[in-house]
Amino acid sequence: MAGDWIRTVTAQTPTNIAVIKYWGKRDENLILPVNDSISVTLDPAHLCTTTTVAVSPGFDQDRMWLNGKEISLSGGRYQNCLREIRARAAEVEDKERGIKIAKDDWQKLHVHIASYNNFPTAAGLASSAAGFACLVFALAKLMNAKEDHSQLSAIARQGSGSACRSLYGGFVKWIMGKEENGSDSLAVQLVDEKHWDDLVIIIAVVSSRQKETSSTTGMRDTVETSLLLQHRAKEVVPKRVVKMEDAIQKHDFASFAQLTCADSNQFHAVCLDTCPPIFYMNDTSHRIISCVEKWNRSEETPQVAYTFDAGPNAVLIARNRKTAALLLQRLLYFFPPSSDTDMSSYVLGDKSILKDAGIQGINDVEALPPPPEIKDNVPPPRNRGEVSYFICTRPGRGPVLLSDESLALLDPSTGLPK
Repeated sequence: MAGDWIRTVTAQTPTNIAVIKYWGKRDENLILPVNDSISVTLDPAHLCTTTTVAVSPGFDQDRMWLNGKEISLSGGRYQNCLREIRARAAEVEDKERGIKIAKDDWQKLHVHIASYNNFPTAAGLASSAAGFACLVFALAKLMNAKEDHSQLSAIARQGSGSACRSLYGGFVKWIMGKEENGSDSLAVQLVDEKHWDDLVIIIAVVSSRQKETSSTTGMRDTVETSLLLQHRAKEVVPKRVVKMEDAIQKHDFASFAQLTCADSNQFHAVCLDTCPPIFYMNDTSHRIISCVEKWNRSEETPQVAYTFDAGPNAVLIARNRKTAALLLQRLLYFFPPSSDTDMSSYVLGDKSILKDAGIQGINDVEALPPPPEIKDNVPPPRNRGEVSYFICTRPGRGPVLLSDESLALLDPSTGLPK
């Protein structure tokens, strides 16, 4: 371990959105859920966390920077993840650079961590899921831990419950587990991102502000006060999970959409059944639901599924690209940008969906006719400025290492943020 060398690893991890929700813990410290959940991983090209971790004998303490600001690592969740990975660290040898780290050295060495989300933090877009998954994945690579993704998911879970699902691409199931110590509460991949690659996902970012009630506080209150949660966990979710797995395997969009919407609505019903009640959705969220429900009913088979996490943002899953283009037309009709907004900053991610929708600029949006399912002669109101922006994406892959040094967030010569 001679000399003040610095060893760095950079990783990128996607976020995920649950289609069968996780809400409520049976163990607060180990983050063990009251029910199984199922999620879809989003394309990291559009929503991801990038994390660089560095180790050096010259570092005198563990330090972390999130989106450019230094944050404290004293919290139990960070400490749990660091402790668990250090306990699994193995010997590392880099002959080229003359670095050799023995297994026992890891307990004495300090790490620097820099993490960046390319989407709003704490706004109900599962930023902590991508963040803790990326932290655990990057540390495991830095310390040469031999655990597979499923075993790593049980460590990421101790940082943020939904983080365990971000260790895989495609559709992922978090098994609640039965063991007291949480050893069997981990994520498994149901299918990879290529299995159902027709799906297109459009996220309406209604508000990128931090939410009023954090998920942690909300869940605790719900577990203590909601009778509906007990019924949901015991009776409803186990049956839904079986049906959802079947729908995903068979590409059965009608069943998938019905289950996704119903589970989202029940999750928010459980929040309302909490004392005091929790309101994560707002009027804009409800207008988006109304728009999707009217369209699905008029077509007599679901075109789009909606799901809302602990926040007002809508995650809309369309059955294919053609449907996604029609969905985007409807969203832009009901929620046009403010007149001075540039379309390229209003629709982010996969912008080719805009082209499919026949929209090049703001004039095309202004000229959109009301959707055909609006039957009366009074054109519905256009809710200008209610949506901050849209992100078009798709199911995506799991975490990867980034070998390109220019993408690292820490300077390899100082171990400090670039």
